[in-house]
Amino acid sequence: MSAQVQPAPVEVSASDLPVYCPGPNAPTWSLHPRVFLEVSKTGSATCPYCGTVYRLKEGEKVHGH
Repeated sequence: MSAQVQPAPVEVSASDLPVYCPGPNAPTWSLHPRVFLEVSKTGSATCPYCGTVYRLKEGEKVHGH
């Protein structure tokens, strides 16, 4: 059995907030219900549907979210 390869985290900036999955550029075959993810408090979040990890870019400052 081969190990499943995890895709690289999706890096987002403060201007991308609020973050949601699937993103606007997701291919049609991979669509699932839209879910908003909280990355401003912890710095990252994982989509409960597809497992995509979204990570706030290093050094980003979040204001008002």
